[in-house]
Amino acid sequence: MERPRRTVLSVIVASLVLLGLLTGVGVVVVYDNWNGNIDHQSLDRQLKHRPKKHNKALNILVLGDDTRAGKGNGIDDQVGGGGSDTTILFHLSADRSFAYGISIPRDTAVKRPTCYREDGSAIPASTGWAKWNDAYAIGGAACTIQQLEQLTGVPVDRYVVVDFNGLKTMVDALGGVETCLPVAIDSYGIHLAAGTHLLDGAQSLAYARARHGISEGVDPYRTRRQQALIGAMISKALGKDMLARLDRLVAFGNAATSSLRTDFKNITAMARVALSARSIGADNIKFVTTPWVFDDTRVSGGVAWTPAVGRLWRLVIDDKPLTPEFLDQSISAGESPTGAVVPSGSPSGSPSGSPSASATQSGGSGGSGGSGGLTPEERAKAGLCF
Repeated sequence: MERPRRTVLSVIVASLVLLGLLTGVGVVVVYDNWNGNIDHQSLDRQLKHRPKKHNKALNILVLGDDTRAGKGNGIDDQVGGGGSDTTILFHLSADRSFAYGISIPRDTAVKRPTCYREDGSAIPASTGWAKWNDAYAIGGAACTIQQLEQLTGVPVDRYVVVDFNGLKTMVDALGGVETCLPVAIDSYGIHLAAGTHLLDGAQSLAYARARHGISEGVDPYRTRRQQALIGAMISKALGKDMLARLDRLVAFGNAATSSLRTDFKNITAMARVALSARSIGADNIKFVTTPWVFDDTRVSGGVAWTPAVGRLWRLVIDDKPLTPEFLDQSISAGESPTGAVVPSGSPSGSPSGSPSASATQSGGSGGSGGSGGLTPEERAKAGLCF
């Protein structure tokens, strides 16, 4: 029986570590405590033949580690395999007017390039097709960065790796997040009827893991649901109620920096990015998944990139907003749980009840240059209300 694919949700933890800081939640307080939480590790010596940078945009690679070691990480009776289920590349424009996150499904078939260990010795390239997340299992964050840069031409400026524990504490520090379910969920310890719910940390963890009876059991579809959860957390973090609560800001900062491994030198470096990006509203933060099709001829249970992925990477390299081609497959951090785009800083969601009670088709204008969003059919596949 296939082991449940759990480590996707650790990327949610990593994502909020980054985005919480970038959206202004990472205020300049309790620096000493937060700095003490961070494990700073530079990977420069392990990265070779890197693409050149042609602008001042910022590309940050966010990874999750499926380890069960350490406080708060024993979330089930399974043993982590040392891999990373999902990768998210966050792109912040040079003028800080827009941002988007690009998810790469763990089972994407790629030809892994040569990677390098800390001692400089080489990790041979794959002899054929390999799954995307093999790079992390074999060579850690450095190998994943090397793989992304060599296969896409996108330069990575910073990376962030976290383990499981942060998600629960970050959601609880936010006072919970609203999520809408088109169908009931009874999986991984979560028992919720269809409708809109305020999820606490433990429920959010289970929601992110659930794969039975929702999202068609397909990882790329589940990735969209997890992107919606990240967006809901960002929207909540940007809300006036959150920004006015110093106790919640401190709690969120503690959660966001715990078990964090990164090449950001300290909280001050993160805060500089946060200050430069404070003008980016939730509706200007989009999430997309690399264009894919099912293809198990390359790797078991795998997916393959379509030619459109080249156009997506070109937008990142040239520091361009998402085009309608990708906006039509995007999820906005400014969406309510039912898919309607709400103004930045406004409370997201609607009272609990039927998912169709106030359903609005995903879409609307946003900061990436036009209208778009998942169709009701695609939202249904992802397990999202519409």
